[in-house]
Amino acid sequence: MRVFLAGATGAIGTRLVPQLVAAGHSVVATTRTQSKLGLLSDLGAEPVVVDGLDAAAVGEAVAAAEPDAVVHQMTALAGMSDLRRFDRTFAATNQLRRVGTDNLLAAARAAGVRRFVAQSFTGWPNERVGGPIKSESDPLDPSPPKAQRETLAAIEYLERAVPAAPLESVILRYGMFYGPGGWDDMLELVRRRRLPIVGDGSGIWSLVHLDDAAAATIAALDRGHGTYNVVDDEPAPVADVLTTVAEILSAKPPRRVPVWVGRLAAGEVGVSMMTRVRGSSNARAKRELGWAPRWASWRDGFRAGLDVPADTRRG
Repeated sequence: MRVFLAGATGAIGTRLVPQLVAAGHSVVATTRTQSKLGLLSDLGAEPVVVDGLDAAAVGEAVAAAEPDAVVHQMTALAGMSDLRRFDRTFAATNQLRRVGTDNLLAAARAAGVRRFVAQSFTGWPNERVGGPIKSESDPLDPSPPKAQRETLAAIEYLERAVPAAPLESVILRYGMFYGPGGWDDMLELVRRRRLPIVGDGSGIWSLVHLDDAAAATIAALDRGHGTYNVVDDEPAPVADVLTTVAEILSAKPPRRVPVWVGRLAAGEVGVSMMTRVRGSSNARAKRELGWAPRWASWRDGFRAGLDVPADTRRG
């Protein structure tokens, strides 16, 4: 299959290109940065510089590539530096989820593309009531913290626009990425004991190793239709995740702070992420995509794949 991969130099894109090539696909991969063309070429792709917000440029690039499928991985993430201003941090990504999605869909239709696979997200967008684990049929949060409303609206926009297009479409709701390049900022905070557990830390996090997320994306090129949660088999309370990661790093256990302290430091988003968010089930993705994560548990994935010196890794 000939694949047009939009957003190929992000954390998942650099994992996805070599896996696509290894699977026998021909890949045209985009970046917004001229200096990254060599990286994409070294990974085995045909690189092209494209701004996803430039409709004409996107249209020309897709037409020239003549792909069978388009994979939308365009984001503009640069770490989660300020939970109190969550929407500000995600503003560029939100624009790509709206305007960039529209541009890619229009280009795909004009070029006669058959299949369209798009990145979304699962975890905090889940409704924060009811059981701890949500499926794709459960509603998204109707009342997220104020600082997350624009970001959730952009996710909802993408998840409406893609199925509405006259294409075979798949939406992949990835969990929290980990693996080298996926959790670097968080690991440093855990090492330095600057990521405390707020309250009881009972919010549920669903994680996925970057390599497993890439493998699910390749599976989605050949089968499936609709929306899938791409997470591992073990959603877990925040307190468990952070404590276990600290142990693997041979770091001191995370500090614990009451909710009111967490709210002062990280706002309502920080409190919600620590105490109220729900996890996600991967049952549908495993059943319909024929995919299963190599790292069924984040515990094993962190132990085996953390990019840390061997003498500081346990297990």
